[in-house]
Amino acid sequence: MINSKIIKIASDTKYFGLKNKFTYKSLAKNSFCGDKITIELIITKLKINTMRYETESCILCEASASLLAKKIINYPLKNVIKDLKNLKAVIKNDKTVLPRKFREFKCLLEKNINRSGCVVLPVDAVLKGLKN
Repeated sequence: MINSKIIKIASDTKYFGLKNKFTYKSLAKNSFCGDKITIELIITKLKINTMRYETESCILCEASASLLAKKIINYPLKNVIKDLKNLKAVIKNDKTVLPRKFREFKCLLEKNINRSGCVVLPVDAVLKGLKN
């Protein structure tokens, strides 16, 4: 169920729009529903300096990308992969206790757990981008 809080999160477009300035770029697609996301990351001094994204997706994926972009700015690179893998595992396993840094994702999952793939797609895109 989509509520006004999810709509508000998704409508925050501060990090929306690709700039073609990046150190890492990635595209991820949800084969189940067709959602797509492209992300650009700029990493300097072993921190994620910025994340930009564009989606062709549902509102849950857009809200997740917006939250994720806010959460990983200035995030130490040494922690981001481990923490995002942990977040992904928690979301996919339908556990209600999210890591403290990512607790805001809970509102995306309440009553939408069957669409966890939409919520996790931006996380997949970042992890994929960091592998390259």
